[in-house]
Amino acid sequence: MEQLKNKVVGLDKTKVLLGLSGGVDSTAAALLLKEKGYKVTGFYFDVTGVNEEGRREARQVAEQLGIELICTDVSGEFREKVIGNFCSEYLHGRTPNPCVVCNPNIKFKKLTETADSIGAYYIATGHYCRIFRNDESGACYVSRAANEKKDQSYMLYRLGQDVLRRLIFPLGEFCDKEQTRELARSKNLQNAEKKDSQEICFVDPSENYVDYIKALGYDSQPGNFIDREGKILGAHKGIVNYTIGQRKGLGIALGKPAFVTEIDYDRNTITLGENEDLFSNKVVSSDNVFAFGKAEDYDGVKVMAKVRYSAKPSEAVINVDGNIITTIFKEPQRAATPGQSIVFYVDDHVIGGGFIR
Repeated sequence: MEQLKNKVVGLDKTKVLLGLSGGVDSTAAALLLKEKGYKVTGFYFDVTGVNEEGRREARQVAEQLGIELICTDVSGEFREKVIGNFCSEYLHGRTPNPCVVCNPNIKFKKLTETADSIGAYYIATGHYCRIFRNDESGACYVSRAANEKKDQSYMLYRLGQDVLRRLIFPLGEFCDKEQTRELARSKNLQNAEKKDSQEICFVDPSENYVDYIKALGYDSQPGNFIDREGKILGAHKGIVNYTIGQRKGLGIALGKPAFVTEIDYDRNTITLGENEDLFSNKVVSSDNVFAFGKAEDYDGVKVMAKVRYSAKPSEAVINVDGNIITTIFKEPQRAATPGQSIVFYVDDHVIGGGFIR
């Protein structure tokens, strides 16, 4: 912690570098920061290197807000660390969440580096979540937003103390997205009615992820559908086309509903089963991280945990064995999917998480 303190000495605590996408959320966040007296600079990073429309929208918003804007091309790093991981995970039968990878490796890394370069202590985004600061330990945690439906804390569990201690979420207390739009309307901002961005920022909304991956030259070979006893049921088109829990688009008729229950990359097989086969009380995760302390500090701790972004937190106990964590849920969870994240909460605060195996 002493190294972190030394790093931020001399930075201006009245200055904030805000991730500014041109959307209504980050715009409203800028307005709120300005109202609180912060000197705000916008930061737009282009993940494709050719998003001139995105840059133009960000510049227009910055001009309306009366703030400076820094634009940076991060396409090289993004292609290597996020898109590369995205394609590789699907090819190996896992289902990635690119935001979880991008946040610590690109978005917040660039925000903190750029904030340092302009002398700003704080960084901010338009995410719907809050920051909790523990006065006793000095630790900071991402905390669930007041708006439960919009809460984005799940996506941010891999951020470390070096980021969290400088982070502000201006929209954390907003209970409704309409509040955000009303704030933008009150200032006659042009993007007040702009639609929310799509789930995967680098895949065109008119294109599905399989087509995107194949267009980059990746593909997987056909193999067998099997049942849980190993009996061959038919042929699949390649594991990149499937994910755990999938029912539609399987291309096979069994006379009853069938769901993908397992994807085995080594054998190139996809196991089909019934809906109840997707439920389990036990979830194993690796590459786990914790916001504060070491993994072993949390062995046996009771938590609320989520196995996907849209899931509701559910009661569980975590058992730590090195960097492998086995989470035992009170109630069975459906379709815990390799490649997705399990995220642990205590009192609505994100204490950590890992990638489901």
